[in-house]
Amino acid sequence: MASVAPDKILEIKQIISNHLSQSDMNNAIRDILNDYAQRHPNSGPISRDALVRELKNRGIVDSMMQNIQFGAQQPSPRQRQSLPQQKSTVNMVDTDQLVSVPLEQVNFDSNRRHLYLQFLNGKAFTDYLNEPQSEGYPGYSSSSLASSFSISILFRNQRFRTRPFACAGEPYINQGFLLELHKDKQQGEFGAMADTQTLLSICDRVHIVLTRKDTLGEIHLVSSHFLEWRQVLCAPVNKTNRTLELNGIGAENKLPVGLINVCLQLIPPLQESVADDILAAQLDLEHTKSTERERLFLIYAKQWWKEFLEIREEHRTRLVKIFGQDENGVNHPVVSFVQPLRSGRLLDTPREAARFTSLIGYDRHSVVGNTDRTEMWTHTHAFLARNCGDCENHAVLLCSLLLGFGLDAYVCIGTKGKNQIHSWVVTIGAEDVFFWESLNGNRYQHTSIDPDDPPLDKLSLNNIHHPYRTIGCIFNDRSFYANIQPTCNVDTCVFRLTDQSKWKAMSADAIASINTPGLVLTAPIMPHLMANTLDPVALSNDLEKQMRALIIQHRKDLGYTTQFDDHLSYLLSPALSSYELERVTGLSVGNEEFQEAVRRAVPNGHAFKGFPIQFVHKNARKAFVFSLKNNLCEEIVCCHGDQIRLAVRVRVFTYPENAIATWMMFACRYKSVGSTK
Repeated sequence: MASVAPDKILEIKQIISNHLSQSDMNNAIRDILNDYAQRHPNSGPISRDALVRELKNRGIVDSMMQNIQFGAQQPSPRQRQSLPQQKSTVNMVDTDQLVSVPLEQVNFDSNRRHLYLQFLNGKAFTDYLNEPQSEGYPGYSSSSLASSFSISILFRNQRFRTRPFACAGEPYINQGFLLELHKDKQQGEFGAMADTQTLLSICDRVHIVLTRKDTLGEIHLVSSHFLEWRQVLCAPVNKTNRTLELNGIGAENKLPVGLINVCLQLIPPLQESVADDILAAQLDLEHTKSTERERLFLIYAKQWWKEFLEIREEHRTRLVKIFGQDENGVNHPVVSFVQPLRSGRLLDTPREAARFTSLIGYDRHSVVGNTDRTEMWTHTHAFLARNCGDCENHAVLLCSLLLGFGLDAYVCIGTKGKNQIHSWVVTIGAEDVFFWESLNGNRYQHTSIDPDDPPLDKLSLNNIHHPYRTIGCIFNDRSFYANIQPTCNVDTCVFRLTDQSKWKAMSADAIASINTPGLVLTAPIMPHLMANTLDPVALSNDLEKQMRALIIQHRKDLGYTTQFDDHLSYLLSPALSSYELERVTGLSVGNEEFQEAVRRAVPNGHAFKGFPIQFVHKNARKAFVFSLKNNLCEEIVCCHGDQIRLAVRVRVFTYPENAIATWMMFACRYKSVGSTK
């Protein structure tokens, strides 16, 4: 038997790992574990040999081996001719070698200029040398993958994401992308090929975001890197390999987390490479102009701030935020984070946009050794890549979407609750002012209270539903206003922005000088939204199957048997749809039909209990454990007595960026005699 080199064994293992992460093999393995548990209820955890035997018997191993290609098989000329032509020139190219794939294997429009960016492999990711394996499915041996890396890129409004690859000290990536390089983003299919002068003038950088998905499904932001790609113009035949040093984020932005080897190739190449001194002169000119604009704005901002403090001494304590620090420790004017964002056909209404934003995970940024809240104004691309962020990230995204829908929207910075610093959104109309909470999608109408009026009675106070206490400033992409009213209390705030006795505005020209695309090299870019790639029906079925298995196991541990009422489970669907519709529109519909259907399904002399709950993830065990913390849910799941029938229904609603609203309802019916717990 021929021996296999250790590096080849590692490559094969990582190819198999990558294949598992992008296929439905995990679901198949999970189904096997469920079936095995039901057929052998008293045998304990399944052994590795038994699991492999089951996989072979069901043909899963053979199927996996057929789908995985080892080595670098070159397609024949006839095979290449039979490949479908790509009408869109923006696509991802898979590679089977560590080195660059020959140009003949890549489909592209030869009349358009592209940058071919390949991520080859990684090195020196020392924090992940001993990355732990997943704990697997509850009660059984590990069946899930270890944690994985993923790379998201943004370039000139083109977004891509790699398939997950193994989280290791030297990860094997080997994935490539074609990026269109046309100067005019509006030229479309008929734009001319970019020449040397045009390519030199494209100052857009490639934003590379590295994320890590742990064994519990949580996504972490590892690094955010901006790649200057124009060195490829100086390379022989416009092709070069580079090693990118990726740094950490936040307080660790100066510490390296690892290296990634990439290959850059211009397709088709220029007839003559650009001289190094010409590129250096172009980069120096751009840097000088950009830095000068930032310097002039900083001088203006200091003078504006001085005038603001002279109005009233108390203004020193107001939350007026002119600059925000991104994940790389770079300061930007907060107005530059907001840009009008049109969602195409992915979102139809402003309220649906608010619902979508609220489904992105919330996580307060913290620093080791510091228990206080630390702000980090993450680039929206990194925020979407992680699918999680702080209130500032949510508010910026929601404000951008509402601006895209034509509303006069602003990000608000102030406090809520017990003087907790917070960001939300306000829309100002001809007659009404509304607050939008980006973390939960709620919308509140604001009615200003005259501070000279008599004190409010308790009934009037109860009519104030929003959680906000003070407001220091508001801003969008074109405007910045500081609150100079006698008090910064939200309830007495008047939103007549043209009233110079109530709001101090920044110069619109000064804002435009640093917030016009292309003028400041480091300015944040607002990416477009990407459609959801999840199958809501398959995901709902899978989660419901897992939830049933968890209920059966939990009740078995308590010594109870379990019987499900499939018809009653089905009848719970309209209620879940109604709950989600209410979150989007604010209207409750279909409740009468649901109650009538349940009444007809529950026999006489029986009682019905139901408990709905919603999550923004698809981790069944995590959802089950959290649900059991509610007394009503625990009472339903642990219900025992005469003629007990349980029901569970899961309904997943999908939104852009693979954001999901996972609704679950636990229910039971039982004869109304004796103990129910």
